[in-house]
Amino acid sequence: MYKPGSRYTPNLLFLWPAFAAASISEFNAFAARQFANLAVGNYHLEVHEPAWATPHTIALELQTVRMRCFGASNQGQPTLVCAPFSLHGASLTDLAPDHSLVEALLRAGIQRLFVTDWRSANKEMCFLSIDNYLADLNVLVDECAKPVDLIGLCQGGWLALAYAARFPAKVRKLVLGGAPIDIAAGTSTLSTLADASPLLVFQELVRLGEGVVPGRKVMKFWGTDLVATEDAWKVLQTGEGFDSPAFKRLEAVFRDWYAWTVDLPGKFFLEVVERLYKRNELATAKFVALGKRIDVAAVNMPLFLLAASDDELVAPAQLFATETLVNTPPRHVRKATVPGRHVGLFVGKTILKNVWPTIVQWLNE
Repeated sequence: MYKPGSRYTPNLLFLWPAFAAASISEFNAFAARQFANLAVGNYHLEVHEPAWATPHTIALELQTVRMRCFGASNQGQPTLVCAPFSLHGASLTDLAPDHSLVEALLRAGIQRLFVTDWRSANKEMCFLSIDNYLADLNVLVDECAKPVDLIGLCQGGWLALAYAARFPAKVRKLVLGGAPIDIAAGTSTLSTLADASPLLVFQELVRLGEGVVPGRKVMKFWGTDLVATEDAWKVLQTGEGFDSPAFKRLEAVFRDWYAWTVDLPGKFFLEVVERLYKRNELATAKFVALGKRIDVAAVNMPLFLLAASDDELVAPAQLFATETLVNTPPRHVRKATVPGRHVGLFVGKTILKNVWPTIVQWLNE
């Protein structure tokens, strides 16, 4: 999920005083229903799924995900990008020429590249849990021919770390970009909102969606359904002027990506809110995955952590705390903080040109 800039305040921020009072007394179901309806509202904009910029094939299709395969070679170390599964689609990783993480990785020398394209949930998927997504991620890794180099982005980052802790022998190197790992290590707009909002509100969102979290409506829950030109320009880090035809075309592609949202299974959504954001289970060795309590201390593979200095969704400290939780020797841990906002890590032209090739070089060492 992406919120373009701090000047866009999520609707629920206006309700924080009521939420604070509710945390002291009982927040009843009626109040939760009123707050959830106010936050979600009505949203019926017709949009189409955005296209991917780079030619590719579909390597595997499961109920939850398509695995997209990039690169012509069947040789070399397989690299799997675990894209975010939140309110926006995985085509973020391949937005447009010069603004594509896929393109940057291929240019820098990755020969076998795969990306998780998580499917929008339908009513039959409403009871799918974190375990279902970890199990399907395990199928994808096996299809790639383990061990893989795993790159986890944003919400795909905590999923990648949980997977690496559950199946450490299947991951050769791990890259986490803008990923919320230790929620208690810092504060962000997203973590503060999750902490301040009673769980009943999130449960009511699921009820309103009849078991799924409707992405287009919940867009208003988090922030805005519009992107200002200035915000798009800062995120994309393009050298083109606001009024140039080239930027206008790029801005239109970015707006198309932003407008198209995915729906989330209600059970998965509530587990993420409660287990990751409210209980911080991944960082406190209380996270149970596929029948086994996992401790990220089981992770000892080389680790690269990439943060954005002005990240509005994930505080850099929430990512960099990973270094203290794993057993990777310090000499095998690399960290980098780059100027910019959250989504700029994955679509910003400057970051893609200057930072990700360094990560690929590290992967190939």
